[in-house]
Amino acid sequence: MRIAHVLIAGLLSTALPTQFAFADTDGERAALARIVHELEALEPLIREAEAQANPDARIRFRYDWLRQDLSRTQQGIQEHIDVPRAEPRTFPPLRGDYRQ
Repeated sequence: MRIAHVLIAGLLSTALPTQFAFADTDGERAALARIVHELEALEPLIREAEAQANPDARIRFRYDWLRQDLSRTQQGIQEHIDVPRAEPRTFPPLRGDYRQ
């Protein structure tokens, strides 16, 4: 019985913070911006690996394809970040006069 309580408490403690994390749009944008930054930081590593590659190898790694895929990923993330936030909803005006 005690193990069941511990398991339930553990599940609740992990589920509750997750619900609040979904509503944090600014946090999501910041995390995505960090991902874009990390993708940009890969370029020197890619250049280094490419410089050390054997040009006579029978099977060669396609660094140009890697760069294209990383660029597409980066552009997709950046487009999501750059999209303006949803405008507030408009509601019809209140009548204001409730007397007949």
